[in-house]
Amino acid sequence: MTDIKRRHLLTGALAGTAALGLASAASAQNKGQDTAEAQAIQAALQDYHDPKTLTVQPVGQDWAQMRRYRQANADTVNLPEAQRKVVMMGDSITDGWPGQSGAFYGDNGLIGRGIGGQVSAQMLVRFMADVVALRPKAVHIMAGTNDVAQNQDPYDPVATTNNLQAMANLATIYGIKVIMASVPPADHFPWRPEVGNPHEKFVALNAWIKSVCASQGYTYVDYWPALATEAGALRPDFGGDGVHPNARAYATMAPYTLAAIAAALA
Repeated sequence: MTDIKRRHLLTGALAGTAALGLASAASAQNKGQDTAEAQAIQAALQDYHDPKTLTVQPVGQDWAQMRRYRQANADTVNLPEAQRKVVMMGDSITDGWPGQSGAFYGDNGLIGRGIGGQVSAQMLVRFMADVVALRPKAVHIMAGTNDVAQNQDPYDPVATTNNLQAMANLATIYGIKVIMASVPPADHFPWRPEVGNPHEKFVALNAWIKSVCASQGYTYVDYWPALATEAGALRPDFGGDGVHPNARAYATMAPYTLAAIAAALA
């Protein structure tokens, strides 16, 4: 029996055909004969449960990239508390930080959990595994750039702020202090030129982040004064593509980060 025919039969059985078929089969059995339909359903079910004939079909992908840090998490959870003091959750801006900041992460007990290209919804999915399970004292959340860039879906500010709030709520429930960072400046997305200048959306999102931090007792860290031009772009000397910071930019951000951590843990 072909896989296609088998799937059609199984789908029909699950939708109600099986009930009719089994009833018909029972009736025919009482008369001493099996109907062709009952035999076909039985054969399909037998094939379905037989590991020799079962073909496993992929049902999805690792959308949130949970595998990225799986082994690192298993190793990190056993580190002394001082070496996993703060988890840095974010996208490529966070992902690229350790590699361009020398010993900054290691010297300050920072654990990088950024993944390039991710939107806030993906970060929320992996928040339990990549943040909460590591039992840090604080989490630094920087998210929103790729939401506005529409890496996954059209930008929905309510969805983005809901995701940020949900991550903060999870952290709070588990006794983890929350540091929320402003979305860093940019005036275009090289990989999404059709989106245009995100300045107004960034300003609105950062205003919400600042407000929720004030109202809920989170620590807000604003990197704009250090990174932005007067027009709201990333300073040219701080990044070649206008979005991603370089080593000089990260060095400029570092004192802001440490001040925010100190405030959160005070």
